[in-house]
Amino acid sequence: MSAIALRGPERVVVAQHRWALWIMGVLPVLAVASLAGAWLWTDHVVDAFAATGCSVIHTTPDCGETVNAYLERQLWMREVLNWSGLLMLVLPALVGAFVAGPVIARELESGTYKLAWAQSVTPVRWLTAKLAVPTVVTLASVSVLSAACAWAQDRADRAHQGQVWHERTVYGSMGTVPVGYALCMLALGALVGLVLRRTLTAMVVTVIGYGALVVAFDSVRNTLWPTLTDTFKQGSDYRFPDAAINVGTGWLTRSGRRLPHEACLEWGPGFKQCLADKDITHRYFDYHPASHFWPLQLVETGILLVLAALAVALAFRVLRRRHG
Repeated sequence: MSAIALRGPERVVVAQHRWALWIMGVLPVLAVASLAGAWLWTDHVVDAFAATGCSVIHTTPDCGETVNAYLERQLWMREVLNWSGLLMLVLPALVGAFVAGPVIARELESGTYKLAWAQSVTPVRWLTAKLAVPTVVTLASVSVLSAACAWAQDRADRAHQGQVWHERTVYGSMGTVPVGYALCMLALGALVGLVLRRTLTAMVVTVIGYGALVVAFDSVRNTLWPTLTDTFKQGSDYRFPDAAINVGTGWLTRSGRRLPHEACLEWGPGFKQCLADKDITHRYFDYHPASHFWPLQLVETGILLVLAALAVALAFRVLRRRHG
């Protein structure tokens, strides 16, 4: 990123943190190249394996080494996807810690902000620049990384090498959620930096805040969108939908009242008698099918953006109260 086309405090922010901003800009390029290269190599291995005539299911002694090599490549591709997902999970914490520490708290701790404010730059203008530059870079970088992860996961799904969409490393690396978390942590980092005014402390608190945010959403995510419910008679050939999230299961009485699954244990003694005594006629499953990926993503992203807006508003309020 060049500071030539920028003026005022934005140019100063770019000049001060050019290496961190460059890393954020180069990271998507490296990630896309790595994912594309990994997939092309794996795809080549799949084609080469198909040409050998060997089978993973019906393996002959002559195909033992070939099958092992093929499975190792498939496992390697899954590891690449796992590490990509972990990178996307860690990235919002890094963004928040960077803004909280080096961008905001360090200037307040060292007193260098006074130099900017003494040169006709108001506190509000100063904070706006501190937020605007990282926001632009973060929005562009995380959007590209999310698109690259979605592309790789889609290719892996078609080759039956992918992971389930609701696994944390998959769900958190695709769609709009990564952008929502990154922007929310950027805003939270700015607020924490302004309040604490200590570089290391602000960075640690921001990372802890990110962990709490992730845990909170993991615990309520299944309630962000209405679930579907399937009912069936006990002993029927019902099949749970592929790739769905099991939100809850239990029993239904003849009157439609729900009972927990523990009300009658299938492996317990007197199971049939328990069903009869409690007038149970059906079993039910509450679940999120794969089609709920986008509704869940959009609702969660919306909440994260609202939290980000609140954090930004509080940050400017803190700034005005302390510095006018």
